[in-house]
Amino acid sequence: MKKVMVGLAAGLSLWLWAGLALAQSGAVEIEAGEMEILETDKHAIFRGDVVATRGDETVRCNVMDVTYVDVKQPDGATKTEVDTMICTGNVKVTTPTQVITGDRGNFQLRQDKLLVSGNVTVKQGATVIRGPELVADLKSKKTVMKGGRVKGTFVPK
Repeated sequence: MKKVMVGLAAGLSLWLWAGLALAQSGAVEIEAGEMEILETDKHAIFRGDVVATRGDETVRCNVMDVTYVDVKQPDGATKTEVDTMICTGNVKVTTPTQVITGDRGNFQLRQDKLLVSGNVTVKQGATVIRGPELVADLKSKKTVMKGGRVKGTFVPK
């Protein structure tokens, strides 16, 4: 059972790395009921059945609040990068191997951190982990489910 748990944690860390890349690299397609851009605040808000897709990775939620920053490049040019992506309401992140759901997702892209809170479920095949809060630090590759009782059903491959 320990081997399955370690494998799930390693897979989760790898997925989370890919999930954060959703807003940082490659073309991202976003569909929503409405979009509001607050250019002077470097802020975009998508509302109403939001679906963001890059390749075979998808983030769904009711509201997606994106903050971006201008980053100076070595050649002196400026590049716009997503700083934070806060998703609220029916958050669902899907990859080819995992599905994570919760009430709220806070992607801190430039810090390589992710927090999913509120009835969090992580599914990988038949293995399921549930808890109040999922915290991932992608630099240290540490993932923690916390905030109360955590329940897991681990099914070996």
